[in-house]
Amino acid sequence: MIKVIIERKIAPDMESTYDANIKNTLRAILEAPGYLSGANYKDAQDVNHRVIITNWVSLAAWKKWRDSEERRHVISGIQPILITPEKITVLTA
Repeated sequence: MIKVIIERKIAPDMESTYDANIKNTLRAILEAPGYLSGANYKDAQDVNHRVIITNWVSLAAWKKWRDSEERRHVISGIQPILITPEKITVLTA
């Protein structure tokens, strides 16, 4: 099993736009082969810093989702409101 941490910094006053779009992303990921679980977090000190932590059966499963057309489609609503590129960290036990 692997854990994937995705950090995003969104533009000020775009919280509701991000929240609406992330719900669509989390719905889509439920169907991704190899996806186990995940959660969406807000930084307690910075509402514009968002973190998603997901669990996958394997690195291959994560990479398949990461590179999929479906992921590109669902995150297309998020990318315009990011003030920095998303940071992805993959952890293994």
